[in-house]
Amino acid sequence: MFDFNKCIIPLCYLQYSESDMVCRRVLVLFSILLLALAGRDFYNILGVSRSASKKEIKKAYRKLAMKYHPDKNPDDETAADKFKEISEAYETLADDEKRKTFDKHGEEGVKKMGQGGGANFDPFANFFGHFGFGGQEQEQQERKGSDVVVDLIVTLEELYLGNFVTIKRDRPVYKETGGQRQCNCRMEMRTHMTGPGSFQMTQHRVCDQCPGLKLVTETEEIELEIEPGMIDGMVQKFSGKGEPHMEGESGDLYFKVKTLRHARFHRKGDDLYTNLTISLQEALIGFDMNILHLDGHKVPVKRTAVTWYGATIMKKGEGMPNFENRNKLGNMYITFDVKFPRGELSAEERASVKAILNQASVQTVYNGQ
Repeated sequence: MFDFNKCIIPLCYLQYSESDMVCRRVLVLFSILLLALAGRDFYNILGVSRSASKKEIKKAYRKLAMKYHPDKNPDDETAADKFKEISEAYETLADDEKRKTFDKHGEEGVKKMGQGGGANFDPFANFFGHFGFGGQEQEQQERKGSDVVVDLIVTLEELYLGNFVTIKRDRPVYKETGGQRQCNCRMEMRTHMTGPGSFQMTQHRVCDQCPGLKLVTETEEIELEIEPGMIDGMVQKFSGKGEPHMEGESGDLYFKVKTLRHARFHRKGDDLYTNLTISLQEALIGFDMNILHLDGHKVPVKRTAVTWYGATIMKKGEGMPNFENRNKLGNMYITFDVKFPRGELSAEERASVKAILNQASVQTVYNGQ
């Protein structure tokens, strides 16, 4: 019979008995499996240590993303592959749950999460099962508290420049008290011998003993980063910061970006839209002015030709930063309104206008829809 304990010996001390030959095959297969399961090292890809903070991971990702972005390397397929790789690494390490699974099970574990394997994925279960060591029963699905979704109200200025905000939140948590309670209750099947060659299976309720708990409210501070270029609906996740569960992990807390209405600008994608009211005189003879941007710099607007009501001009690169590529900016679109003077013109003034404009009548009735 194969003895697994004999495998736990130095490779240099292997002998050539039949059982040891089996052991060597196991070790070889085991090594191959380890290499296959290890996958890529996302920490190495981003150039950070395994203990790196979220800020350090994000900083490293931004630096590499700017270097290898396809827009900067249009003819370099290697750069496109590298950009895809660092994006996958960041997507994993920026998510608390995925990072925890990656640290424990590697890239293969993260892939299994996407296939419904969950954080309890065990990459060795099937391997040992094939060699007759017995498969462990699949872990009972872990109980979890409810998720909480909160609107993160932000200004357009914050989405243009970026910002760090600290939010204080009262959160219910369970604390241990004196005494014990029943927990993790479940139904188990038991087999009883009722006679020679005769068995009966019965179902029993089984519970563990856990410390007593009480629900208390704690105030905690959560630091959020509002990144330049974020758009409405984007979510920041804080694992384990949601509603608590007496017999499991707390749910997750999600902050969803919601932009306040701005007095001057309206955003569509990475573009900004605004309306500019000018006088009839300015519409006819031109004007020169500045529009104050979100960060305080001035956008010059100069017209020498006639500007008609509803006309739109574009200011290239004066829109919002792109979330994925900070060097890429949207455009600003300015639509003109013309304010006509009130009151009556004298006969002499009307004659002067006619002489200056020298315009024939263009009165036309049509369906404008």
